[in-house]
Amino acid sequence: MNMNTSEINASYSTVDAYNKTYKNQKPTITDTKEANETTNTSTNATASEGVVYESSNIKNMSKSDRASLVEKLKADADARVAQLRSLVEKMFLQQGQKITDADNMWKFLASGDFTVDKATAEAAQEAISEDGYWGVEQTSQRIFDMAVALSGGDSDKMDDMLDAFKKGFDQATSTWGKELPDISQKTYGAVLEKFEAYKKENSAEVQQQTEAAATENTQA
Repeated sequence: MNMNTSEINASYSTVDAYNKTYKNQKPTITDTKEANETTNTSTNATASEGVVYESSNIKNMSKSDRASLVEKLKADADARVAQLRSLVEKMFLQQGQKITDADNMWKFLASGDFTVDKATAEAAQEAISEDGYWGVEQTSQRIFDMAVALSGGDSDKMDDMLDAFKKGFDQATSTWGKELPDISQKTYGAVLEKFEAYKKENSAEVQQQTEAAATENTQA
């Protein structure tokens, strides 16, 4: 059955951009005792729902809790990637296509020169839907939350995380071989908006703290 390839292309391009953002990033934990503690966070992972957590509380977590969250986010994403990749590899095998490595797969998908079966197309469409795991909102929120978990909310480190995201997106575009599909562009824009909003909020908090400290000094 010949079907539009845009869903599977968009799914994989979004996955690639996500993976290349924080693939080698690890949270910094300097307190060995804290790193070895059994964490007690509000996060958990399920096969059907993914990682669940309160995004607004990430920067207030302990270092060990943030490290735990990073690992859970990565593990959850890896499982979702493996699931989607399995569908695509099965589809290729059925069509007599041989994919030698990940980059080869990305380039083949980008070409659009293949047939998508109904089951694969439906799974891809669900994944990138408005409420889907690889949809714009969920993906951009995970990328932003990963940045907060890795940086602890520190403004300078958040700038580093934003640079890492931009670099990952550029690498994904290079692997894809051309401009990424629209959903990836929208996800990119949504991530930038979240970082900008955080920066403004953080600046406002610092300003309030400075004014409060000045008032206290005056009254003293």
